[in-house]
Amino acid sequence: MTEKQQKYRQEIQQMMFVSGETAEPSPETTTIIEEIVHTQVIEMLKRSTALATRRGSRSISTNDLFFLIRHDKAKLSRLVTFLSWKDVRKTAKDSDDKGGDAADIGGDDPLGGADGGPGAGGPVVGDTGKKNKRTKVTLPWDVSSYFSEQVPERDDEEDEEEEEMNEATIARLKTADERTKNMTKEEYVHYSECRQASFTFRKAKRFREWAGFHLYTDSKPNDDIVDILGFLTFEIVQTLTEEALQVKAEEEMTKNRPGEADVLSKKRKMETGLFGEQEEGRTPVGPKHIQEAFRRLQVKPIPGRNRVWMGGPRSLQRTELRLI
Repeated sequence: MTEKQQKYRQEIQQMMFVSGETAEPSPETTTIIEEIVHTQVIEMLKRSTALATRRGSRSISTNDLFFLIRHDKAKLSRLVTFLSWKDVRKTAKDSDDKGGDAADIGGDDPLGGADGGPGAGGPVVGDTGKKNKRTKVTLPWDVSSYFSEQVPERDDEEDEEEEEMNEATIARLKTADERTKNMTKEEYVHYSECRQASFTFRKAKRFREWAGFHLYTDSKPNDDIVDILGFLTFEIVQTLTEEALQVKAEEEMTKNRPGEADVLSKKRKMETGLFGEQEEGRTPVGPKHIQEAFRRLQVKPIPGRNRVWMGGPRSLQRTELRLI
């Protein structure tokens, strides 16, 4: 994929900025990330189509995508929360268009914020709270999905997945708070705009052509499928960037002589702002950092998934592509 063939260079730059990369990445770096994301999307479409075929269906569903990330409970819970607030935002906007009092919940942020946290769609205020209550998203392996009648849910009810999601969200919010507490008004406005970057928001047609939906699925995926893939692609770029920054930091520590690393660390702590002269001397992550980050993510153990030895010298060799 050449630079001219890139379709999401600006969006990837904005996602990397939100994920902690304050320097401007090179076109080669964004090209590699776009290729990785493209490969991941194709892999998700192939696996989802295979799952749909096993169900006797020609079209993929949201449950097929849920099943692909079932081992990552925190990410799955963030995705469920994002979808549950999606209808609230849509209802509030429709009510506002009709002259109602509902606020535009979540704004234009396609992910409800880069963190995808429990308040991704924003709180419902005023008397519209009951009317715009978020919908319950039931996972295919939930016990409640086995019955036609559902038990009324309580507002204070919270499962283990939501608790785990909250921990991950709080950690991300702390990191974002450290990065934004010294920002000026103009810097924070730019940061907020970057948080709205998306592969799919208001770009559904371009995303379908870029991903090649017609090559891997017979039916046209609905809006929920596109929204889920938009959420997951943002997560992929964010995970790659965070891992690449860690790779780059380890590389710099090994290059520095003993004692010089402490001086460099103190100098960075004195830096303020994101666009000052101090940042100009900072080198961004390069293609080699992204490639090493991708390699590490491919061999990193999946939380909640145990590998069982089935015998044979090649039984533990992984040949399939792992979803990030």
